[in-house]
Amino acid sequence: MKTVSRISKWFFYLLLLPAVLGLCGWQGWAWWSWASAPTAEATPATGNDPNQTIQIEIPDGTTAQQIGQDLESAGLIRSQTAWNLWTKLQTLQNRQGSFQAGMYELSPTEPMETIANKIWQGEVMQRSFTIPEGWSIQQMADYFAGQGFFTKEAFIEATRQIPRDRYPWLPEGIPQLEGFLYPDTYKFAGTLTPQLAIDQMLDRFQQVALPIYEQGKGVTPYSLLEWTTLASIVEKEAVVSAERPQIASVFARRLREGMPLGADPTVEYALGIRQTPDQPLTWDQVDTPSPYNTYKNAGLPPTPISSPGIASLEASLKPADTEYLYFVARYDGTHVFSKTLAEHESAQTSIHDGRDAQQQTASPAKPNSVD
Repeated sequence: MKTVSRISKWFFYLLLLPAVLGLCGWQGWAWWSWASAPTAEATPATGNDPNQTIQIEIPDGTTAQQIGQDLESAGLIRSQTAWNLWTKLQTLQNRQGSFQAGMYELSPTEPMETIANKIWQGEVMQRSFTIPEGWSIQQMADYFAGQGFFTKEAFIEATRQIPRDRYPWLPEGIPQLEGFLYPDTYKFAGTLTPQLAIDQMLDRFQQVALPIYEQGKGVTPYSLLEWTTLASIVEKEAVVSAERPQIASVFARRLREGMPLGADPTVEYALGIRQTPDQPLTWDQVDTPSPYNTYKNAGLPPTPISSPGIASLEASLKPADTEYLYFVARYDGTHVFSKTLAEHESAQTSIHDGRDAQQQTASPAKPNSVD
């Protein structure tokens, strides 16, 4: 465009602007201030807090005019006409960029120009999800579905795709990513997908857990898969953090001596159940054949049973040096550790008798159960 033509265009719009403002109000710039100023009436009807925010999603391909309509309908701006004028001014000023799609958290107390700039610059709402230590893929899937992020079926299916092209350290032949989805709190912007969630958790495992294994590779007898599997069992057994070294020590010694681990969480994982103090595992359940049943099979199960945290990973890499071969859970989350089978059976009897006495005291009319 020639310079003269460009100047003529600007001159035209400068002449047009007061006319537009005049049509919208007898005091043009006063009208602009009113249209873009915060307003108490715009506060959502769900509460009287002037700092309350409104979440609004702008899909891909939404026009500037439609964004203005949506903002006005949500009570975030007073005038779509002012919004359209602001949009036109950005074009006249040859401003780089455009309105960005995404989820935004906006306040009706913000000036219109602030809201417009946030959407133009793509300052999308930051959201998060939290995966606790010891969760399995099934628990994660239930959580994501419950939060409305996506279906549990979609997540489970995505965990069966092993991205060794991007994460070559992942063990070969694993059927799913159980154990390698690191438990933590993660932030994201926009829409969360199963793949995005998985990538974030694998990235964190790579950043946090993998260096620990690499540093201890010369002293540990375990492969990456074995280490993560052992740590996942320790994670499920340890209720009190201080007991992790002893629990890891018992399992490490049993592995060295070729004894079955005898870990309840592996049976629960195989059967898809969770025992409670009032509903412990039955003998039939413990006797159910499965590659994950560490009462019937010596050694480690084929894959992890949960996502271990850093404490369980560290305890399993270098277990404490103890003589313990057994432990049994009390009903407060702690355990009694024993060196011999006789000590272990005595501890079991003492704990069970104490439990029975508590139940009889709480319900004296209830008959004793038959074991």
